[in-house]
Amino acid sequence: MKSIQTADAAVSAIKDGSTVMVGGFMSCGNPFTLIDALINKGSKNLTLITSDTGYPEVGVGRLICQNRVKNLIASHIGTNPVSGQKMNSGEMKVTLVPQGTLAERMRAKGAGLGGALTPTGLGTEVEKGKQKLSIEGKDYLLELPLGADFALIKAEVCDKYGNCFLPMATKNAAVMMAMAADYVAVEADKIVEPGELDPEKVTIPGVFISVIVKAVLPASNLRPG
Repeated sequence: MKSIQTADAAVSAIKDGSTVMVGGFMSCGNPFTLIDALINKGSKNLTLITSDTGYPEVGVGRLICQNRVKNLIASHIGTNPVSGQKMNSGEMKVTLVPQGTLAERMRAKGAGLGGALTPTGLGTEVEKGKQKLSIEGKDYLLELPLGADFALIKAEVCDKYGNCFLPMATKNAAVMMAMAADYVAVEADKIVEPGELDPEKVTIPGVFISVIVKAVLPASNLRPG
């Protein structure tokens, strides 16, 4: 059985300067309860790895707007103007990574691989500082594995062994993040007994999960409109 904790307890080990992965896409599938707990804890100077920075003051966007992030690694920041402002001012270092490359770097970390080869980014700013390999006459960039100290992910259903079901877009990058982080906290809308979750619906096996938290939707994450 996995430990079922409060959100505050689940994020208690996240210190200033930690590297944190947060799952979801455009705020869909963000673990709102865990994000609120992390903000309330006051952790700052974080390195945040996420698909995108969502919207101002919603989900992962709150970490940006409340000045908790020093380094951002993401594939898209356009829907959150605060991210662009902080990048342009130099207040926050931003590394933009093509979304497929971001996923493969995390997968490589979780699988114990030395990296991933991709043609994406050849001849662009993405290529700078990276090793280029030629295989059978075709060039590739070597993208190194990407891991984190912590991952915060959201599930619709989680059993007490930590097996998780994530529907549709909410699973975006979450599986790779669960594999690539040292400590994984899953926030679940529903926590069920072992055997109640159909094995065919298991998106993330419990072996990757460290702790389970019951989701509570904070009013601060209700996006207008």
